[in-house]
Amino acid sequence: MKLTGFDISASALTAQRFRMDVITSNIANAETTRAVQVNGQWVPYRRKMVVMEPTGQQTFAQLLRKELNHDETPPTPGVKATQVVEDPAEFKRVYRPEHPDADADGYVLMPNVDIVKEMVDLLSATRSYEANVTALNASKAMFMKALEIGR
Repeated sequence: MKLTGFDISASALTAQRFRMDVITSNIANAETTRAVQVNGQWVPYRRKMVVMEPTGQQTFAQLLRKELNHDETPPTPGVKATQVVEDPAEFKRVYRPEHPDADADGYVLMPNVDIVKEMVDLLSATRSYEANVTALNASKAMFMKALEIGR
């Protein structure tokens, strides 16, 4: 017996948890001016974003092949985090002459992390996670009721 509802919710929970981890990393590095060294120069932390894609989608050719071969095992639907990409937005240039990384004019390149944007993304990921927990619990309750009926 295939438990598709559980599989979908589990994949979404995993993806949203990973998204929350990346967002918290962005928040933690919002002031990191020396993240990586490029050509002997320190470069500030660059904001990261998670790219998610649905799983289990099939093309028409795949569906036709499946039907012609009488294949009864459909792919598991859900979502997965496919990659983490860096935000190409420019770094913030902040006037802080006392900072050790300040240039000759007193400006420091700061990460392109906007705390407000990160908090909104974190709230969105948290709400998605909670919604999937609710869906998982609803599926579990339906299975329990079905088992009670079978007695």
